[in-house]
Amino acid sequence: MAPASRRAHIGALDGLRGLAVAAVLLFHAGHMRGGFLGVDLFFVLSGFLITGLLLEELAGRGRIDLVAFWGRRARRLLPALAVMVAATLLLAWAFAGPDVLGSALRDAPWAAAQSLNWHFIGEQIGYWNASGTRLFAHLWSISVEWQFYLAWPLVVALAGKGHGGQRRVAFVAVAGAFVSLLLMIRLGAAVDTTRAYEGTDTRACSLLLGAAAASAPVRHAVARLSRTAVDVICVPLLGGLLASWALTSGETSPGLFQGGMFAHALAGAALIALLAHAPDGLAGRAVGSAVPRRLGDLSYSLYLWHWPVYLLLPRPVAGLTGWGWTVTAIGLSLLAAVVSKIAVEDPVRLRARWATGRRGWVALAVAGVMAAGVWAAIPRPQPGAGTVDVSRLGRL
Repeated sequence: MAPASRRAHIGALDGLRGLAVAAVLLFHAGHMRGGFLGVDLFFVLSGFLITGLLLEELAGRGRIDLVAFWGRRARRLLPALAVMVAATLLLAWAFAGPDVLGSALRDAPWAAAQSLNWHFIGEQIGYWNASGTRLFAHLWSISVEWQFYLAWPLVVALAGKGHGGQRRVAFVAVAGAFVSLLLMIRLGAAVDTTRAYEGTDTRACSLLLGAAAASAPVRHAVARLSRTAVDVICVPLLGGLLASWALTSGETSPGLFQGGMFAHALAGAALIALLAHAPDGLAGRAVGSAVPRRLGDLSYSLYLWHWPVYLLLPRPVAGLTGWGWTVTAIGLSLLAAVVSKIAVEDPVRLRARWATGRRGWVALAVAGVMAAGVWAAIPRPQPGAGTVDVSRLGRL
């Protein structure tokens, strides 16, 4: 979803992100019941890329400028999010029913505060059975990543200092991942697994396994492998990930929350570390081919836009059902993602004048004020609007 550093531009890692977002798109369209595991791979990639960036800064400067790090993340990712939220609210006002619009207006402030996952958990809004009426349901994962971005740099800044710092970071990441696994096993036994699925503490295992893969001990171990050895390991790892997306039968799959998701993240972390070391091997060239790489380049905007498009696009539309509807929905999502990337993401990434320095902060503030203004201006639906008037039933 969210590019983090120059390592994100390794073609194989971009391609891996592209495969993950494709799995999520198919899952939400109802065609790949295990495609939600693509979000898990996003988390592993984010942990790997962010930790690599932090460790490089710590090694080069002897410290981490936390304010600058958080500022780069905010300017890079929040404008596109604010634009999507504002546009989605306007579209919901124009085309959605009062229940969908009302939910979107209630959820938007939590999305802005990057705490939507805990809002859903606190309100007992089940991800698996209630997300079909929530336009911002998919942003729970963005909230988890942002919470990680706030906390993990502090840990790296403290644990990574001095001799053996990277080993300490690796130890903390692995230990934290196993604590997170234990929490997931405990909470994942509930009838509704939303708490285990959306909790920052339970999903931290994927982010932390990715973080461990970026540390020096893992990089040095991988560096000893030849290209042939990397291919021998990567091919079955990649095949296993793809098979898990195709064969996992939804959230009720046996063992998913008792170690299955952890195993998926561990395989993803190993694959990422290997591809980062030898991206020009057989697996790296396949994953880094044109189509997955282009999807990976669009993944953040595509992830932001696809779910509102899915919910607001009628089923069927223009006589299209099944795969016809899916192709239409994905096509519209791609169009929205391209526009967002060209108009918002690329100017920031390529450091256009309006996106740098004080201008960048002003642009971020304008995007936030615009989204807040749209949220405040849209009339709130009346409770019960669009439902049957029970008092009139006796007159019929």
